[in-house]
Amino acid sequence: MTTNNVKPAEGKLGVMVVGLGAVTSTFMTGVLMARKGLAKPVGSMTQYDKIRVGRGADKKYLKYDEIVPIAKLDDIVFGAWDVYPANAYESAINAEVLKEKDINPVRDELEAIKPLKAAFDHNYAKRLDGDNVKQVKDRWDMTEQIREDIRNFKKENGLDRVVVLWAASTEVYVPVDEKVHGTLAALEAAMKADDKEHIAPSMCYAYAALSEGAPFIMGAPNTTVDIPAMWELSEKTGMPIAGKDFKTGQTLVKSGFAPIIGTRCLGLSGWFSTNILGNRDGLVLDEPANFRTKEVSKLSTLESILVPEEQPDLYTDYYHKVRINYYPPRNDNKEGWDNIDIFGWMGYPMQIKINFLCRDSILAAPLCLDLVLLSDLAARAGRHGIQRFLSFFLKSPMHDYTKGEVPVNHLFQQYVMLKNAIREMGGYEADEEID
Repeated sequence: MTTNNVKPAEGKLGVMVVGLGAVTSTFMTGVLMARKGLAKPVGSMTQYDKIRVGRGADKKYLKYDEIVPIAKLDDIVFGAWDVYPANAYESAINAEVLKEKDINPVRDELEAIKPLKAAFDHNYAKRLDGDNVKQVKDRWDMTEQIREDIRNFKKENGLDRVVVLWAASTEVYVPVDEKVHGTLAALEAAMKADDKEHIAPSMCYAYAALSEGAPFIMGAPNTTVDIPAMWELSEKTGMPIAGKDFKTGQTLVKSGFAPIIGTRCLGLSGWFSTNILGNRDGLVLDEPANFRTKEVSKLSTLESILVPEEQPDLYTDYYHKVRINYYPPRNDNKEGWDNIDIFGWMGYPMQIKINFLCRDSILAAPLCLDLVLLSDLAARAGRHGIQRFLSFFLKSPMHDYTKGEVPVNHLFQQYVMLKNAIREMGGYEADEEID
């Protein structure tokens, strides 16, 4: 018999999402449809995956909720903030990801999800011009208003717990500044001084969530929780943080395919990745300052899988380029092309071409569900700070760069970390090693 110290998933779980666009409306619709037995949550690890626990005669393959207490879909209550006032039904229709026939059965529930006014700064997303926006005195006031939203949402819906998920647009790149982002005290001082250059709106959401006892998940490549000040706050409040940037299409392919090259000891000359997409995300990323944030996140994947220092003959001088192009006709159906120049025996060149015609929100929705449920689990298990076991779902995994830590980007190593954490929280031995 195993024992775990995870608190049970009792009562209702509030899921407050920043951004009520294509990803979020698809996520909400899918969960509500699955609850009614009208759709399947395909792609969700928490709903489908099985993990081996025990060895030898004791070996069993169990679903996550058979190992640890995971919140049920029936217990989820959705809320959101957005710069546009459209409710979740209108948003789902406008996004044109799902067919109307797959939205209408839960229309009433979606219409009831009306976005709260967003904490927004136009300078961080110049392509967005919605007016459902909070009037704030400064960044500290912005944070206090978000905290009040979380408290009210919890009270009005009789919630036991809340998780806050960022699924809004990519902000302008904010470089880490040790003087502002290095300590919690410095961060708070900068918020009170209304330092708009170093304090992004997303940081106000993260600060508010953690202060209100809610885990925070960063689903975009923003700097938000990737700073020591936020790590300090998450330790202080005992809350988990996870990030950053949902790993959906091209980076998922890269983190799964690069290990093939590395495992077979083939050489790499170059990897060129380009994407076209036409949704709101694509529009925002058409702004160079916002694309810079995404580029940093997407470029980081390869370098920790195919490491020059470990195999100088194979990976010393490869060229890695990432491009994203806004192309409205495609809407949410983005296309990723990868051209990979490799070399083999005696240095002879070869090429690999990958063309992934994916649906951004269809891939992101199950990630949202898994990140929310597993962050809630982590909080009940008393885990705080960076949740490295959630790297599997994220493009640019959080890590302590102040201590020279290298993030794990290798998909199958990330999967081992995920399985071990579930085993551990379930009172089993974390018995797989990352080689």
